Formats: sequence, C-alpha cells, structure tokens
Amino acid sequence: MFEFPSDRVFIIAELSANHEGKLETALESIRAAKRAGADAIKLQTYTADTITLKCDRPDFKISGGTLWDGRYLHDLYLEAFTPWEWHEALFQEAKKEGLVCFSSPFDPSAVDFLETLNCPIYKIASFEITDIPLIEYVAAKGKPMILSTGIAEKSDIEQAIDACHRMGNRNVSLLKCTSSYPAPIDEANLALMVQFKQDFPVRIGLSDHTLGHLVPVIATSLGAQIIEKHFILNHAIGGPDAAFSLDEKEFKTMVEQIRLTESSLGNGTYALSQKQIEGKKFSRSLYPVAEIPAGTIIEKSMIRSVRPGASLHPVYLKDILGKKALRTLHFGERISLSDFE
Repeated sequence: MFEFPSDRVFIIAELSANHEGKLETALESIRAAKRAGADAIKLQTYTADTITLKCDRPDFKISGGTLWDGRYLHDLYLEAFTPWEWHEALFQEAKKEGLVCFSSPFDPSAVDFLETLNCPIYKIASFEITDIPLIEYVAAKGKPMILSTGIAEKSDIEQAIDACHRMGNRNVSLLKCTSSYPAPIDEANLALMVQFKQDFPVRIGLSDHTLGHLVPVIATSLGAQIIEKHFILNHAIGGPDAAFSLDEKEFKTMVEQIRLTESSLGNGTYALSQKQIEGKKFSRSLYPVAEIPAGTIIEKSMIRSVRPGASLHPVYLKDILGKKALRTLHFGERISLSDFE
C-alpha cells in the first residue's frame, strides 16, 4: 500500500492532455518531470465516450469564458485523452524513473482498467466530486484517495468523504482547487485549504491552475502536504492545457522553492541549532565599566549590560546592586554572583 511521505510535500506533475497525441512525448514528459524534481506523475483515464456524449445540443457546447469556449465536449476530450493502450508503457516508464504513477478515472471501466496496472492512488477530479457512485466504486478498491474540490461546496465535500468512509476507506486527501483555467491568483482562497484540516480528518493540499509557482509556495507555508501542478514538456507543444502548465525549467523552480519553503518552516522546536548556540556569545551580559576595588558597594553606573554574552546574565543586575564587591573587579572582566555579598 502506498504511503505519502510524512516529512515533505508530495509533488505531483499532472500530464493531462500535454502529450500532443504522441506516446514518445508522454514518455519524455515523465523523464523531464523526474529531472524537475516531481515525486509523481498523474494521468487522466477516460475516452471521449466514457466522459461525455457525442451530442451537439447546447448543453454539450462549452461556454462561460473558458479557454475552450465554442467547442463541444466530445471534440475536446477526443483531442485531450490519453490513449489507454499507452498506460502500461507510461506506468513502466515512471517506475523506471522512480516516480509514482497514478491516475484520475472518470468511470468504473477506467477504474477496472487501472486496477490491472496496480494503480497505487486514485484521484477524483473536481468536476467528478459529485459523482458519488463513482467515488464509492473507487474507494472500495482500498487505495489512497485524493479528492479535488474545484467546484465543491462544503456539502459536496462531506458527501464525497462520507462515500469513502462508507466503503471502509479513510485514507483521504483534499486538494484545494480553483476550477478556472488559468485561475486568477485572487481566487486561490488558500485559507480554505487550512480550514479543510479543521473540518475534516484528511491530508490537505493544492491542485493549482494559477500561473507561475507563487501559490504552491504559499500553500506549502500554510501546511499543504500535496501539491499538484500541470506539466508540459515544452510550451511549443500547445494543446488544451498548455496555457496553465509549467515546463521542465519552470516546474524545477517551483520544486526548489517548495523545498526551500519547507526547510524554512522547521519543526517548531524551541531547541537552538548549533549556529544559534554559537550566536549566543553575541548576546548581552554584565561587565564592570571601570575598576571596582574590593569592598565597594555596587552602584548602577559601575556595571553595564553589554555585548558579548560571556559574563553574568543581565537578569541578575538588580540582585548585585547595593551589594559589596568581595574582590577587585577589573574593567571588562567576567563576573559572577559569587563576587558579591
């Protein structure tokens, strides 16, 4: 059974439609994703006929200000789908490269097919989060479930998680997603990702469609455990998802920034690092500012809190004021409580 890493963000390169209909492009994309630092490659498993109908009624024509306005769903998916006969080769290539390979199924036949490939994780795409029968069918396989929430209200998320639990599957992750392509950065609503952790017993993360890598980095700082981003071998390939995908160089930069962000977060311990311990020598401590003969009653003007921190802690200043020096205290000499009575 696949287990997500507990000590770092799990970074997914979404291949989607970015293969220009060529198996070799898809295979090279997997190799490039590995070079860019991805942990996993994600496919989408459907055909035009399993995801929609070949119908020219208005319901099936895309509108609403998307990249694909004016096209019919069947035509778009016929262009975008990843041929099922490629899947075995893609899974094998990912394994060879040391990447986890998994997919989003869009109907039960895709699930059955992916089971023959020992798919280790299943992702439910944003627009399928309301397909409770599909979610139940997938969850029953007992594999980790990732649910994307791009069009989900809270009740949709609750129903989807309940469906997983009904099937005995509690290994659920929720990805905050904005189902716009590309998504405006001011609609990322990453605070909701944090809210997921409070409302549901899940792993949290981000499926990102914004341009660039700023939003994934911010999500990491807010506790994301999974980051998914569309990946393209070369923007010149074009295709339905090219506009909001990162190429190898861009994806590598994102990975590097995520890893740097992780390292900056630390583990919340108060324990000092070795460098911090060494730095304590530059803190404050109490030193005589002139020679103080033995027997002198200590006044405030005689002792100051200055750098470095090798002498008596400043907290003891009030304890030595008005006390008598038991020995001659020289300018800039370390002192201790035993020097006074």
